[in-house]
Amino acid sequence: MRKNIAAGNWKMNTDLSFGQDFVKKINDFELPSDVTVIIGVPFLSIAGLVPVSGKISIAAQNCHQEESGAYTGEISASMLKSVDCKYVILGHSERRQYFSETDELILAKMHKVMEHGMKVIYCCGEPLHVREKEEQAVFVENQLKDSICKLTKEQMENVIIAYEPIWAIGTGKTASPDQAQSMHKHIRGILLNTFGENTAAETSILYGGSVKPANAKEIFSKADVDGGLVGGASLKPDSFLDIIQSF
Repeated sequence: MRKNIAAGNWKMNTDLSFGQDFVKKINDFELPSDVTVIIGVPFLSIAGLVPVSGKISIAAQNCHQEESGAYTGEISASMLKSVDCKYVILGHSERRQYFSETDELILAKMHKVMEHGMKVIYCCGEPLHVREKEEQAVFVENQLKDSICKLTKEQMENVIIAYEPIWAIGTGKTASPDQAQSMHKHIRGILLNTFGENTAAETSILYGGSVKPANAKEIFSKADVDGGLVGGASLKPDSFLDIIQSF
């Protein structure tokens, strides 16, 4: 049975005080029992939020692929595990674009995260010029073939996929519910062909392109959409609560 998931990504925003107030406000409400709530917070907030996160699971937004070493400024998977971080977001389009992360690197990071018993939120998706050429299916398939398709069935039990059409992130544009469903179905088909029926049926696939309270319910109602990876709307407790209750 696939999980319904409302995941927030705060990116390089907020501080610990904001995070503590935010999770308290969310936890003051009775959250749906069938929805897993995750928030990807800045590194410096993880240790301070995990003990007070209540019904919310805390995710890191990245980690390094090596166990340790001379990598000034980086954070290892073992460091995240030591503060009881549950999830790590990997392959986000902003990491790919601004930090030149490749599918090979993202795969190495996934291995390291799962080696330490944490789960991965793996991001994939196409830029505008690919969508305009109607080549998005091949583009995303190649991303998957060079990364998660090289995992084992057992490892896939610890992976959530987030499809994020890059052209709809922070632009105010949103893929239509039918566009989202079409790509999610395509991704699930790739999982079916690679790992078999059980993995395809049990892997949650989130939509990650400008999810808001106004469009969440319709997007989440699609057969192969299991929730959202939410950016800006996850910084506002009321908006995020509305999204959590959209299933």
